[in-house]
Amino acid sequence: MTSLARRHRERALAAQAGQALEIAAAIGQAVAMPETGEVASEYRALYAVLQDNLRSLSDIQSIEGRNPIKREMAETFRAWVDGALAAGADGTAAQDEIVAQMMIWAIDYRDFERALDIGEHVLRFGVKLPERYLRTPACLLAEEIATAVLAEPQLASLEQLVRLDGLTSGYDMPDQARAKLLKALGRAYAKAAEDFDPEADSAPAGGKAALLHAALDAFRRALQLHKVIGVKKDIERLERLVEPPAGQTGQD
Repeated sequence: MTSLARRHRERALAAQAGQALEIAAAIGQAVAMPETGEVASEYRALYAVLQDNLRSLSDIQSIEGRNPIKREMAETFRAWVDGALAAGADGTAAQDEIVAQMMIWAIDYRDFERALDIGEHVLRFGVKLPERYLRTPACLLAEEIATAVLAEPQLASLEQLVRLDGLTSGYDMPDQARAKLLKALGRAYAKAAEDFDPEADSAPAGGKAALLHAALDAFRRALQLHKVIGVKKDIERLERLVEPPAGQTGQD
């Protein structure tokens, strides 16, 4: 079977894994992967490949060295994951460790758009992470992306962080994890305000002031959740911009 034909087959089978369980999934939760039939056989085959990949990665001590390899390995599972996401778009899903692992890998190799697409599916249907992960899917998604972006802000756009906040806002997680995301979001809003171009087609309603207020709200909430999150200087700086001292208009 050619690689193109195989990818098409994997995508179709992954979609069937969800669609075959429409009644059980009607409550919005992923149900067990089929244990017999073509879908089950394909899942077991890909799962075996994933386990081999994980063993190979465990031999690499450098985290930095592992991540490009994860990106390459993830291509083996792309068609399967795409099929699962397609089934999810139709309202059905199965418990799928391959899908969950690919969300985590996408975070690791810094394809946050892919991670968010998979994460939306995982959260919507309650897909479980592999047992070795102690955090919930929402906490892992929020905290890992936020930690990466706080270290390297260029890794994610404001739009991606807003999407991440929206996806995870209704889920329980430690206050420190939520505060990290709010800190990253606040800094993205502040950077957008700094770079604001009123002539741009994408300029938000409310202009620069709206961005500054959004940043300030995010920082203040982060501080409420975790007193040592490290946003006090950010808040002080933005308060001077948003609420200038009496007699100071901000004009020359």
